[in-house]
Amino acid sequence: MSEKKRVSPDELLADIEDEAKGKLTVFLGAAAGVGKTYAMLEVARERLSEGIKLSAGWVEPHARPETMALMEGIPQIAPKEIEYHGKVLKEMDLDEILSIHPQIVLVDELAHTNVPSSRHLKRYQDVEELLAAGIDVYTTVNIQHVESFNDIVAKITGVTVRETVPDSILEHARIQLIDISTEALIQRLEEGKIYVPNQAKHALDKFFRPGNINALRELSMRFAAQRVDRQLESYMRVHGIEGPWPASERVMVCISSSPFGERLIRMGKRIAVGMKAELLVVYIDTPSNPLKNENQKDQLSKSLHLAQELDAETISLSGNDVVEELLEVAQKRNVTQIIIGKPGQLKIRERFSSSIVEKVLRQSQNISVHVIPGDGPKTKEERENKKTGVKKTNDLVPYLTTFVSLAVITVVAWLGSSELGLVNTAMLYLLPVLLSAGRYGKRVGIFTSIVSVITYDFFTIPPVLTFTVADLRYLVSFAIMILIGYYLGNLSTRLRIQLINSRQRESQTAALYSLSREIAAVSDLDFVLESVVKKVSDIIRGEVVILVPETNGQLSLRSCSNLETAFEENERAVATWVFENNQTAGKGTDTLGGAKGFYLPLVSEQGICGVLGVQQSSSERYLSAEKRRLLDAFASLTALAIARISLVEKAREAQLLNESEKLRTALLNSISHDLRTPLASMIGAVTSLIENDKLFDVTSRQDLLETIKIGAMRMNKLVNNLLDMARLESDMLKLNKEWCEIDEIIKEAIKHIDEGLENKREIICEISNKELLVNVDFILIKQVLTNLLDNAMKYSKPDSRICIIVRNNEKQVEVSVRDWGLPIPPEDLEHIFDKFYRVRSPRQISGTGLGLAISKGIVELHGGKIQAENNSEIGGVTISFTIPLSKIPPRIPVEVGDDNE
Repeated sequence: MSEKKRVSPDELLADIEDEAKGKLTVFLGAAAGVGKTYAMLEVARERLSEGIKLSAGWVEPHARPETMALMEGIPQIAPKEIEYHGKVLKEMDLDEILSIHPQIVLVDELAHTNVPSSRHLKRYQDVEELLAAGIDVYTTVNIQHVESFNDIVAKITGVTVRETVPDSILEHARIQLIDISTEALIQRLEEGKIYVPNQAKHALDKFFRPGNINALRELSMRFAAQRVDRQLESYMRVHGIEGPWPASERVMVCISSSPFGERLIRMGKRIAVGMKAELLVVYIDTPSNPLKNENQKDQLSKSLHLAQELDAETISLSGNDVVEELLEVAQKRNVTQIIIGKPGQLKIRERFSSSIVEKVLRQSQNISVHVIPGDGPKTKEERENKKTGVKKTNDLVPYLTTFVSLAVITVVAWLGSSELGLVNTAMLYLLPVLLSAGRYGKRVGIFTSIVSVITYDFFTIPPVLTFTVADLRYLVSFAIMILIGYYLGNLSTRLRIQLINSRQRESQTAALYSLSREIAAVSDLDFVLESVVKKVSDIIRGEVVILVPETNGQLSLRSCSNLETAFEENERAVATWVFENNQTAGKGTDTLGGAKGFYLPLVSEQGICGVLGVQQSSSERYLSAEKRRLLDAFASLTALAIARISLVEKAREAQLLNESEKLRTALLNSISHDLRTPLASMIGAVTSLIENDKLFDVTSRQDLLETIKIGAMRMNKLVNNLLDMARLESDMLKLNKEWCEIDEIIKEAIKHIDEGLENKREIICEISNKELLVNVDFILIKQVLTNLLDNAMKYSKPDSRICIIVRNNEKQVEVSVRDWGLPIPPEDLEHIFDKFYRVRSPRQISGTGLGLAISKGIVELHGGKIQAENNSEIGGVTISFTIPLSKIPPRIPVEVGDDNE
């Protein structure tokens, strides 16, 4: 017994994603009138009877009594009224359906085109949004509206259907084929159940001929059969059922800028569906056949857009040889089927050499080639694509230059004919051919060679002043001159196009590289977005906007290329839709196509993080494939940069939160200790005084009051430290500088520290210049010295000395406080000036850990530095700070008669 086939994780994931979306049920018919809407309503009534929440979003009964009768009892959502060109039109209210959120919604006529101001251009896009919201949809469609059958239906019926539905939306749909006989359909038409009598007669003569109906029925049955086959294959794959799986097929369609490319793409889609194969659509840009005007560019973009709608992979390349590039792509991508078009009319050079089709057939080796013949003479659209527009004035310059140069050479040759000779004269006439062909291209080169031959013959070749040639060997020279002009012109044109393309690619690559370097290590989001906007604006040559979500989830305009241009509210609505649905929209798309700009989401691994919008200055409807790929690259780069900056911000916030938590814990621990001890002593002393006042003598009462005073002073010191730290961090602490003697500051600090001590400590001062004047804030520098002395006394032995050392030079004064206590662990030296940081000590030491932090802030506010180091020989710690010395002002002269004289 064979082992059950293991299902891949990708297949399981795809199955889970499909389960999360709504289910689409399509009632498919060969033509109008087969009963699609009727069948849909019958099924809907059955679902209602089962208790399922169902609503009719849009149903078109066409005034048929039996259809209208079925609609009774089905909840209907009122249509939305839209004013367009002075008329009020009705459309399905998509937002209302999403807000009600029924389990099943009925949406008739899937291929319908919405009013241009609607959110989506096509109704099938409304259906896609409903499916994405998890709502099941019942809908109807005729086979002629399926995109891949559009050209076949046009050939069968002679009618080109404009409203089509891409095959991709039907890919996973449940197909219910609604079919009646040809005779029954014609009878219904004659009875007026489909169209009014006048329209019915016209339809019978055109679209509803028996042969057409039979062909459309066959197409609808074939389409339904293919979908059933693919659903069976999907079921077997998901459930691990082994079967006779065919080898993987891959179909490649080769297109040009001709409208014929759309027909090839549809043909390729039908073949790919039938073979269960992947579809590739390839365009090769060559110097010999470049895109000459905007019409050709728009047509190519339109064809590639159609390919994307049909779920095909699009590839655009540049090269010298179409056949070589096509076959290289085919080999790299393991293509098994090539579809190529055979033009109705061959070019002149193809009549004398092998055409592209013939070369592909010869060189394709084991790849099957399908040649699709064209329709003969070119269509009006193709002829318009060939037109290059009105010639500009400067287009005549090359031809005028040719005439002038030939005139000069003719005069020189005429005057010096006897000295130059015919051979040298021929070389002279060859010179403008070389120059014009190399400078101006093929057309001017051929024109110059022909005019040169005529002029050379008329003025130089005997008999002169006639076009008669006495020696037929001169005809060889004429032919060589013409061939040289053709070859050099053709070569020059190719090189020029290659140069333009290479410069364009180099510019785009350089822009991407430059942008990546600019934003690689930058954490400023505004700078990154401004860089992106500038680069994209330079490449697209239009206006660019970037919108990013705020903390409330609403999009806001963060950067734009033109501040003078207002970002209109309807454009913001398009960008919001793109952000919410993670899909492109705007100009050149079928979603909100009436917008001025094209908008695409900025998507990273973390999700969508913004929207990039571009508005081209040109009138192109579609972005070229090259610009679209470049925009996608810019969007990906921008999304990565935004995601990186977001991660950096989150990491910074997490670090700040962690630091804040540490500070909060340290603050609570310090305050609780430093408040609890003095409060306990104060409460005890006050309680004793209140309850046992008569038991204490004057001395004891004085001791208790002194205890209260000391506790209050400790609490006051704590509060002052907290306030000073807050002022330092908020830059509210201002210096009140004055000229002071450093010796006086030290004396005041020692006096202040002695007032709070029960046991006096020996403090030694070593001052190199006691009359040294410093321009500082007296009170703040005294506070620094007080904090350093207080710290030294806490961490040194009670009977040890403390030394204050002052040294100075021309630039700064250094003040050091040295103690003979325990050294600071090396790992703590760099942290002792941090807020609330306290060195671990074997004995209990009071304090909040703010004294040294405040001292550091005050010293740095004076432009100085502070540091701590262990005393290597004598033990203990030395904390030193430096303050820059200012130029001492001159003394004020003492007046005569002063008492101090």
